[in-house]
Amino acid sequence: MHIFEVKHPVAHSADDMYALVARVEDYPQFLPLVERIKVMRREQAGGSEVLVATMQVGYKLIRESFTTKVTLDAAPREILVEYLDGPFSHLENRWRFVPRAEGGSDIDFYIAYSFRSRMFERVIGGLFDKAVRKYTDAFEARADAVYGRPAVVASQQRPEQA
Repeated sequence: MHIFEVKHPVAHSADDMYALVARVEDYPQFLPLVERIKVMRREQAGGSEVLVATMQVGYKLIRESFTTKVTLDAAPREILVEYLDGPFSHLENRWRFVPRAEGGSDIDFYIAYSFRSRMFERVIGGLFDKAVRKYTDAFEARADAVYGRPAVVASQQRPEQA
């Protein structure tokens, strides 16, 4: 099983980052390997919005689709992605967006996955792993494009920049 977890500080607010990640329909515009997303169902469940979406990923001649249940919980700024169908034997993905006292926010990103087929793992596994590791940076760049590039938060500056 592949597991990747990162806590990544960004200069954008937790609310803005949550809203950006919650707009799954926009992913093909900026996420590596993501070619298409189709939201099959969207409904309210308690205080959360739940959607079922199919994502198509591709690289060169390889195309694969998988379906997930996405729970958007705006109050605590959390997103949970649960696997329903596709080439994985396991897929779990969590996002948390935590405001920082000095401004900006921390993106807490976790993903665990394994592929159903060893052949598919050999063909696409390394590529998928590299793409997943770039997701927080891709979302940060997207936030800069959508919301504008904010001033750098003092604690995020390197010593030579201060």
